[in-house]
Amino acid sequence: MGAKQEKMYCTRYLDGQGPPALIDQANGDVKGSYAGVSEGSQPEGQMTWVILHRDLPGYPGDNTIQINYVFADGIQTDKHPNPGQTFLGMRTLAYLPDNRDGRRILGLLDKAFYQRLVFTVATNENGEDMVTWADIPHKTTPDAGKDSHSYPDPDYLKTARKILKDKGIE
Repeated sequence: MGAKQEKMYCTRYLDGQGPPALIDQANGDVKGSYAGVSEGSQPEGQMTWVILHRDLPGYPGDNTIQINYVFADGIQTDKHPNPGQTFLGMRTLAYLPDNRDGRRILGLLDKAFYQRLVFTVATNENGEDMVTWADIPHKTTPDAGKDSHSYPDPDYLKTARKILKDKGIE
């Protein structure tokens, strides 16, 4: 044991280019609630979920997680296309299998919702500003279908997890 121990320092940190100091993070000098994750443009809304006693196509024997998203009509902020103008709210549902992977995605979606990354305000083809999906995919149809919003889709959970990870949500 009598070997000489030397301290090693990372020059990146010594040059002030490392992560913010913990005291700076504690004092709120770091943007966003999760380090490295920026906040999106999603308006104020609510996300809740319930368990349905039915399975999804491709997930026999698993119950279904139904996610409920609700946004009231509101006024746009500087993160939206027309600050100060009104936007139309929305109510929508999404579905996940109630299994280990589905619950993991639910937790990640909850984090993404908290970071305001799941929805945004955009102008529709009629010129109305309204809440709409951002770019995190959801399955909005619990029954079998051929469109991208329905099950069965054996790659959906893996794809959703990758997109969330790319946004810093893990």
